Amino acid sequence: MASSSAVISHPHVRIDRSVLAGSPYVAGTRIPVRRLWAWHRGGVSVETLLKRYPQLGPARVLDALAFAYDNQELVEEDLARERALLGAGEAAAPPAAAGAGPAVARGPSRRAG
Repeated sequence: MASSSAVISHPHVRIDRSVLAGSPYVAGTRIPVRRLWAWHRGGVSVETLLKRYPQLGPARVLDALAFAYDNQELVEEDLARERALLGAGEAAAPPAAAGAGPAVARGPSRRAG
């Protein structure tokens, strides 16, 4: 995974090479820490993250963010890897679809229903 060797563990975050290609994720889910971190760092509030991911609850959201703050280099490397993968996918996309970008790259959205 990343070249960072020092990882400060947190009770609600796991790193397993067989899950999400080794990206840190919220325990019991497949939600990568990088997603929560990127949105939070971009100005999305914890309250909004809790509305987007109500199944996580405050303890897991806050712990994932604490993990990201404690392991910024690791999480930033994970984000860079994701951007590189998404960029490679967009380069291979037809011109009409290339500008649309994947939903993963956007912040939380409200679901209808």
